[in-house]
Amino acid sequence: MESARTFLLILLAFLTFLLYNAWTEQHAPAKTNQAPIESSLGALEAQNPPADPASNLPVSSTTMDDIASQTPESQAKVQSEAVLKTQPVEVVTDTLKVLISPAGGNLVSAELLNFKDSLEKDAKPLNILENRDGRVFLALSGLYGTGAPDQDGKVVSYQSEKSHYQLEDGEDQVTVNLRWTNDQGVEYTKQLTFYRGQYLIETKYIVSNKGSERIANRMFTALKRDTLPVANQETSGFGMQSFVGPAYSTDQSKYEKYSFEDLSEEPLNIKTKGGWVAILQHYFVTAWVPETEETAENLIDTADKNLGKSGLAQIRITQDWQWIDPDQSATFSAKLYVGPKIQDDLEQIAEGLELTVDYGFLWWIGQPIFALLTFLQGFVINWGLAIICVTIAIKMLLYPLARAQYRSFAKMRLLQPKLTAMKERYGDDRQQFSMKMMELYKKEKVNPLGGCFPLLIQMPVFIALYWVLMESVELRHAPFMLWIDDLAVKDPYFVLPLLMGASMYLMQKMQPASPTMDPMQQKMLQMMPVFMTVFFVFFPAGLVLYWLMNNLISIAQQLYITNQFNKEQEAKTKK
Repeated sequence: MESARTFLLILLAFLTFLLYNAWTEQHAPAKTNQAPIESSLGALEAQNPPADPASNLPVSSTTMDDIASQTPESQAKVQSEAVLKTQPVEVVTDTLKVLISPAGGNLVSAELLNFKDSLEKDAKPLNILENRDGRVFLALSGLYGTGAPDQDGKVVSYQSEKSHYQLEDGEDQVTVNLRWTNDQGVEYTKQLTFYRGQYLIETKYIVSNKGSERIANRMFTALKRDTLPVANQETSGFGMQSFVGPAYSTDQSKYEKYSFEDLSEEPLNIKTKGGWVAILQHYFVTAWVPETEETAENLIDTADKNLGKSGLAQIRITQDWQWIDPDQSATFSAKLYVGPKIQDDLEQIAEGLELTVDYGFLWWIGQPIFALLTFLQGFVINWGLAIICVTIAIKMLLYPLARAQYRSFAKMRLLQPKLTAMKERYGDDRQQFSMKMMELYKKEKVNPLGGCFPLLIQMPVFIALYWVLMESVELRHAPFMLWIDDLAVKDPYFVLPLLMGASMYLMQKMQPASPTMDPMQQKMLQMMPVFMTVFFVFFPAGLVLYWLMNNLISIAQQLYITNQFNKEQEAKTKK
């Protein structure tokens, strides 16, 4: 039994190490040779989109060659340095503060007013989109085609009624209309609508063809970002970081991650009905979801001639063509989400978008744990207390296994004198000793592996809870008490890991020692609490709190079950 227990403790340490390796391999930012990024938006031009097949366009007097010749140098056109000098349009709601550049009508800044960039007293709202201090992250949208505002590499300047928009009390939404008319008299209105309590921005292009020719337009939406690590990225020790990079959805796959490194090696070029594109970072996501007919075919691609040179990456989704006859109008629309990974909200926006809250291969355990955590937090109003309540619930669920485990320990303790005598009798004949020992276990109905199963069952729960703590934005900057002001990062004073190590040492002492254990095994067993304490130093405080409470409840359960077992034995002896 001792050998099995030693093996399982070693397995626990090994699985913990694998957990660390899996995290760093999957979520560490991709290595890139980062070139200096100019403050100019002009440094972000993307390569031409692939030629569209003729089947994408209806038959018209305008030929496919006409359309192809009008393809802009870049779909995701980002304007020159002169654009930055124009006065941006500011929009403030209860959740967002954004800046819109009149040149192109793109968002150049997006602050999340309900999320701070740190726990410092002078912390500022977290800024997701930005183009300053060498950092670039932009949400781009536009039209190209006949006479479109983003055609032929030109930079158009939209006109806005106001330079500041505010969501007033009593209002549920605020709309910004940006207008531009081309030389043929076609009117383009880029309409951005912001909603109370939401991080969703509805983006529409309303095209009124007041010219004399039939025109074809196509809408693109793109996300362009540098490949540097996220500023103020929370880590969990050892430099561990969550995945930062592109993701997308198609009609064949609800959710696929595509790292910066993968993008540089093999750009995407996927045709799909529906779908969305996103760039993920720890706790937050920025995503474009085009609103098109189910039969319309979109194009998801990541082509970018500057990738690897300027250290920039782009993922975009381009909608199908629409023809617009004279005196007719057409609307192109897409939804932009810039905000936290709140599963309920993301699920309402697009199918599969909630999967950006990635609980790994144990998501089927992580989801119920998160649901239980959220439910309990609604009562106790403290995420740390909710973790303690979840621990108690799990231990109650596993109590039958714990009872079997600790009764097995108690029986093993009663057998210690017999095992010691047996060892002295058979000396160095390990084969004979092992055979007699198994006969004794069978006679006394003792399972030497009876204490192993609870540990094996707890490991998936432990790993799933790790992902829940690391991926759920609800626990970001969530305080517990005293010095623990963020359960999602490591304990700054290492108090919880030390207490966890002490509890593990106490549990070890409470378990029966075996005379069959060789000195090397004994030393490894004695060092196991030290090794585990070192590992747990770098884990999120919420996870260490769970394991500490798990140990303390286990100690209480063992004392209770062992006491009940001893009373049963005393009663048998009296009879």
